[in-house]
Amino acid sequence: MSGRVSYHAGLAAEDQVAAHYTARGHRIAGRRWRGRSGEIDLIARDGDDVVFIEVKASRSHAAAAARVSPRQIERIFAAAGEYLAGEPAGQNTPARFDVALVDRTGRIDICENAFL
Repeated sequence: MSGRVSYHAGLAAEDQVAAHYTARGHRIAGRRWRGRSGEIDLIARDGDDVVFIEVKASRSHAAAAARVSPRQIERIFAAAGEYLAGEPAGQNTPARFDVALVDRTGRIDICENAFL
């Protein structure tokens, strides 16, 4: 897949995942939020909780999951820390980290609290 095609496939997957979370009653608070430490694909609100969502698209859910690297997880944690610093409760804000896997058919599998 070329870089341009991959980029647009990633955007489409993020849109699908955002719609999925919205349908479940979440409010999307940010898309492709960027801090000094890196980027977070989607940020949602579930009541008072903040949900940081990494979206991975590939031919299968297993292939998508395999693309989440330990280094990427570290960057997501650091960026989330930056984001939470702007919240009224700061680092005490209830938060979780989800990974949304999207396969080539558009099927979504949400792994809640994926980085525990």
